[in-house]
Amino acid sequence: MRLDPAALGFPSQRRRTLGLRREEVAQRASISPTWYTWLEQGRGGAPSADVLDRIARALLLTDVEREHLFLIGLGRAPEARYHKSEGVTPRLQRVLDALNPTPALIRTATWDVLAWNRAAAVMLIDYGSLPPGQRNILRYIFLDPRARAVQYDWESVARFALGAFRVDAARAGATADVEPLVDELRRRSPEFRAMWDDNEVRGPHGDARKRMRHPVLGPLAFEYSAFAVDGRTDLSMVVYNPATPEDAQRIGSLLAQDASRATNSGGTIT
Repeated sequence: MRLDPAALGFPSQRRRTLGLRREEVAQRASISPTWYTWLEQGRGGAPSADVLDRIARALLLTDVEREHLFLIGLGRAPEARYHKSEGVTPRLQRVLDALNPTPALIRTATWDVLAWNRAAAVMLIDYGSLPPGQRNILRYIFLDPRARAVQYDWESVARFALGAFRVDAARAGATADVEPLVDELRRRSPEFRAMWDDNEVRGPHGDARKRMRHPVLGPLAFEYSAFAVDGRTDLSMVVYNPATPEDAQRIGSLLAQDASRATNSGGTIT
């Protein structure tokens, strides 16, 4: 990446090469030019994480470039920096839609749901019917009576979700970002408060099979999987794959009926 010296306040005349000079990078990073020169030459020992972070900011590196810098300099990835997400790309939405009739959604590290397919809306919950600020999986589990109605063992599901949520938020560096949500749920849900104070942590997958009681189809079983979204460390794709061909067929039939009703009534299928 070649930065424009003039845009950063440095003179651009009489430069033999594009980009910033070593002393200019050092100045922007608030480190010694001699130390920066040694660093480029592999001398002077390993840099600290703080120095690498300042260099990354000085060079306006992307998250991927910053991670590469840390892997080269320290042999490990940097600590996570959480960036609040507002939505997903059309490409990711098309991936979700292609998974129908398998329910699938994309959530942030704070478990806000950003996107979902029609199967998720029909089989789980229609997040489109909720205000954007309320589209959070923990809010649904602990505050919405529908979550208790569809689960055979609500407490076990809630404990797993809370333990996995705690790990996701910490791994993404979003601990401070979830404090308002945690405070709200502690006030509004005694069960949440008790479980949160237990400080349990869970792996990302837990029990791979989840059973639920759908209000129309009755008992259903799903194989639950969570995947990291390539290039978006802040997002995960969650997929509820029907555990049997029979369940998949029943779900497909219900989606077809739902689509037919929406078409006949002039509604929009999402």
